[in-house]
Amino acid sequence: MSRLHRLIPGRSGVFWILLFGTTWLLSRHALDLSRILEARWIVKYPAAWQLPVERRISGFMQWLVEDAHFGLFSFRDVTRFVASVIELPYDLVRNLLIDGFSVGLGNQAVEIGPSLSWIAIVVMVTAFGHFVRDWKLAALVGGCFLYLAVFGQWDSAMVTLASVLIAVPFGAVGGLLLGVLAYRAPAFEALIRPVLDLMQTVPVFAYLVPILFLFGFGPVAALVATIIYAMPPMVRVTIVALRGVSDEIRDVGVMVGCTRRQLMWKVLIPTAAPTLMVGVNQVIMLTLNMVIIASMIGAGGLGFDVLSALRRLDIGGGIEAGVAIVVMAIALDRLSQAFATRVAGDYRLDPNLNIVQRHPWSATVLIVTVVTYLLSSQVPGIQSFPEAAALSTGTFWSDVIGYINVHFFDTFEAIKTAFLTYLLLPVKRFFTGIPWAWGIMLVTLIGWRVGGIGLAALAGSLTALIAAVGLWDKAMITLYLCGTSVLVASAIGIPMGILAARNDTANRVIGSLIDTLQTLPSFVYLIPVVMLFRVGDFSAMIAVVLYAMAPAVRYAAHGIRNVNPQLIEAGMVSGCTPRQLLWRIRLPMAFPELLLGLNQTIMLALSMLVITALVGTRDLGQEVYIALTKANTGQGIVAGLAVAFIAIIADRILTATTRRARRNMGLDG
Repeated sequence: MSRLHRLIPGRSGVFWILLFGTTWLLSRHALDLSRILEARWIVKYPAAWQLPVERRISGFMQWLVEDAHFGLFSFRDVTRFVASVIELPYDLVRNLLIDGFSVGLGNQAVEIGPSLSWIAIVVMVTAFGHFVRDWKLAALVGGCFLYLAVFGQWDSAMVTLASVLIAVPFGAVGGLLLGVLAYRAPAFEALIRPVLDLMQTVPVFAYLVPILFLFGFGPVAALVATIIYAMPPMVRVTIVALRGVSDEIRDVGVMVGCTRRQLMWKVLIPTAAPTLMVGVNQVIMLTLNMVIIASMIGAGGLGFDVLSALRRLDIGGGIEAGVAIVVMAIALDRLSQAFATRVAGDYRLDPNLNIVQRHPWSATVLIVTVVTYLLSSQVPGIQSFPEAAALSTGTFWSDVIGYINVHFFDTFEAIKTAFLTYLLLPVKRFFTGIPWAWGIMLVTLIGWRVGGIGLAALAGSLTALIAAVGLWDKAMITLYLCGTSVLVASAIGIPMGILAARNDTANRVIGSLIDTLQTLPSFVYLIPVVMLFRVGDFSAMIAVVLYAMAPAVRYAAHGIRNVNPQLIEAGMVSGCTPRQLLWRIRLPMAFPELLLGLNQTIMLALSMLVITALVGTRDLGQEVYIALTKANTGQGIVAGLAVAFIAIIADRILTATTRRARRNMGLDG
């Protein structure tokens, strides 16, 4: 007999049937009820009741920038200092990679030295790939950077790389220091934990609005936003890594007389280095994702190329820039993962060898850099890849998309129409028809049922705040888009995860696909979707599904693999067929992991929905995007917090459901 029904809160089902049945009826007839009772407030939150949060936040930000003083300096002085600290190394790295060095401004500038040649940079990354792993990785990363040069994306790619090379050290070191402080001071950890939760649930666009207001338009503002966005994972990983150091190692450090500072920086940090490098890898990928988005406030580079192509509907140019982003993401991801592994190794150099023999790659890089520098002004094509020799796939991609649109337009339209008719529009009517007062009560009751009075109070209050700031309608559209996207992602991802868990060949193929999907920056998903399906809710749903599907696959595979083999053997002995083993044993026992995957899928879907505002959605993401275009800090922060509230409510409810499921299965002692 299936145990799945025992794992769902409210086993009788009567509570849930009544709750959602009532919600469905009110969704369909709330408007009629409001007309009969002549009470428009039933369906629309009265404007007179709205909290003036947006106006007050905008006023506070205006005061902060123009009038706030802290003794000898103003807040504007603080932002200028922060900007200068970031701008100086950024300019240096950008000059080194692409712009070259000069003295003076404008027409008076005199060039005093070129940047590194494209040949030197390709050799550098190739050497680094071999240093951290082997020739295979060296060939991969070298080939990736060579692709950027050959296909005419070098200049934009180097601008993006300069942003990454500055944002990653700031994000990694800042996250490490905060993590160390949180590890040493539990009170500080308790203080920053909700801040980290908020930073990781507030949409990325919401970061851009206040930072644009504080730092202005340009690469420095983009870098500040990138550092803030990429830092939280490093903080969390640092805390986990330091706590994971064994007591024996810590005791040895104390016994040999280490001070508190020495114990931290000479014992705990080196021991936790492999785990810390996982955090650095996360910082790199989030940084690459964010610098693409931050192109909207002046970051430039490949992200700006993609954004410009989308605005011009330049199919070829958009795909070319998108492929370049993918290539760079793959190279940086593989390098950081390999470096994390190498840190744990023990590599001793033979002292009997000369310096060139001990450091062959460093010598090679130095020689190539010097030679190309000396020849750059004499030999064409040394400093920059010759434009005449550069290849372009823009026309090819335009022709491919054009061919697909011409020959498969009816098929795509039929698919799109079917989804709109039978899924998207009915779900949209359901969510947008829920009266705000009943919606608050609904979320409160769900929180109470699965997590008790504490969760009910949290969920109800956050939902009430969304209504009180006048964003109920936008929030319901966000829920509709997120709900349908998560449903489709789960319907595709869970079966893929089950297949991967039960078949080695499928596991390799699906694993490679999911690795690729997780490596791609979120911006990239918009390009093929818009080219094939144009703008609208269906395009947004497809982009979100592609971006958010990975956790559903991974957690389903993990849950199926970790089912107790003794239970499987018992089922086989009792005569269960493979189908019965799956539905009556594997899936019920993997239910907690499936819920965790659902939780992560929802988080990714919400983060992606803000980006899909670029393709015509009308949800909270659009509110954030409009605020960005108008530099309206109040509107952007309030809309961003509304998305964060939805994410927090979903996370807490699913976490409580998972905890109850594990308890019912006897997995928690």
